[in-house]
Amino acid sequence: MDKTVMLVLIKSRKDTAGKVQSILTAWGCHIRTRLGLHGGTLDQCTDDGLLFLELVGPADRHEEMARKLNLLPGVRAELVRLSVAD
Repeated sequence: MDKTVMLVLIKSRKDTAGKVQSILTAWGCHIRTRLGLHGGTLDQCTDDGLLFLELVGPADRHEEMARKLNLLPGVRAELVRLSVAD
């Protein structure tokens, strides 16, 4: 069994969330699961965040999505590929 996930660290959500969302929407067919995490609530909401994406499809598409996200200032995307032998 193989799984590919992408972790995306966002430094300034208020400044970059729209651009990140646009990229994720364009690559939506390659995202099986998306989980967004950030600290705080209501008026104490933090401006940084972490996205966890479970990806499907060809590896070259995952790499291209990560490359596009990494072009954004204050955004860092890393691919993680995990496998377990049968």
